[in-house]
Amino acid sequence: METVLIVDDEKNYPRILGAVLEDEGFEILTANSGAQALEVLDASDIDLVLSDVKMPEMDGIDLLEKIKTRDPQLPVIMMTAHGTVDKAVEAMEKGAYSYLLKPFDNDRLIIYVNKAIAVHRVIKENRRLRSAVSTRYSFGNIIGKSKPMLDVFETIRKVAPANATVLIEGESGTGKELVAKSIHFNSPRAAMPFVAVNCSALAESLLESELFGHEKGAFTGAAAMKKGRFERADGGTLFLDEIGELSGDLQVKLLRVLQEKVIERVGGTKPIAVDIRVITATNKNLKNEMLSGRFREDLFYRLDVVHIALPPLHQRQADIRLLVDHFIKKYATERKTGQPVVGIDADAERLLYEYSWPGNVRELENVIERLMILGSGSTITVSDLPKSIRSSVHNDLYIGDIPANAKLYDTLAMVEKALIERALKVSGNVQSHAASLLGIGKSGLNQKIKKYNLEVGPKM
Repeated sequence: METVLIVDDEKNYPRILGAVLEDEGFEILTANSGAQALEVLDASDIDLVLSDVKMPEMDGIDLLEKIKTRDPQLPVIMMTAHGTVDKAVEAMEKGAYSYLLKPFDNDRLIIYVNKAIAVHRVIKENRRLRSAVSTRYSFGNIIGKSKPMLDVFETIRKVAPANATVLIEGESGTGKELVAKSIHFNSPRAAMPFVAVNCSALAESLLESELFGHEKGAFTGAAAMKKGRFERADGGTLFLDEIGELSGDLQVKLLRVLQEKVIERVGGTKPIAVDIRVITATNKNLKNEMLSGRFREDLFYRLDVVHIALPPLHQRQADIRLLVDHFIKKYATERKTGQPVVGIDADAERLLYEYSWPGNVRELENVIERLMILGSGSTITVSDLPKSIRSSVHNDLYIGDIPANAKLYDTLAMVEKALIERALKVSGNVQSHAASLLGIGKSGLNQKIKKYNLEVGPKM
């Protein structure tokens, strides 16, 4: 049963309207002021607000703005007398679903309410489905439903409870540290420290001190003893990012730690026992580095007990929409003025699928964060996207590539088939999503799939 909140400063009016709507099967809550309405909204799950425009202290327009700040998708119908039609128009511009001119008959009220409720019912169902998808296709803060990412999730689940070393390979921006954290926080060591070090960020002498610590007076400027990252990670996990940049001398010292579970601080002679799990990551092919002599073979095999290869974003296009929705939610509060961003239109989404994403997930996150601040409306459109994306995406079909004697029907069929194949690919074979990208209905898409004898996934 859906719940309607009726707001009017005339005390009897909400009761009269409520009686009409209760007969239609709705649960009714009432308020006689904007402030009282906000209290009801805080305490109850409301599906529709029916509010008078003219009220003392907080009028209907002010109430509408506060409602839209809290929940942009909650439909609001404004009730107005003939003398305040301009206010009703203003309300529509600020996000009201519709307005009713007083006096109105009961049939008209019921029609408007049913339409608004139907829209909100769809919105709530989409929220529920997206929440279910987010739960199903995530591991910690890692988002994905593509086959490569589901394989990564399965590996994380299996390796997390163990104590084996893990080597994560992937391009910059693919989320290697997120994978390392997911392993740690799903392991028996979760309550202990997770300590990360970027091996390419420090010179060798500084990195050695940072990793192993140093004794007082070990070198100029060492005014006091300092514990290194190995000691700070004791009992937990040490994540060594860009492990391929480690010098030969430090590779030897790391190998000793892995073999003997002890370290020595710089300038010290006393072995210090450490209980740590080591997870490493690199944007290089570490096996090739080993074969070329730039990385120790014995250390490579110590680190590569479990191997996780993270795919670049352009190889997991089915994840792009999930990631976009995740980042929109993550940065929802970044826009301080205007309408909050709640989605992305089909044309802009299509460009995101076709872009090559050299910066991978990190680049996509930066783009969405920027749009949440600088975008012009509640929906991300093509014009909002950075010029670098808009200018780099090309159509694959060039008229010069088509033979001069090509038959129009055959050429159009070829193009139609290619577009359908691409839409199915980027949507992860989800036909409802592919149909949305193509701008056609699911039944029409299904007919064309049969026509071209295409292999597809579930009809969702």
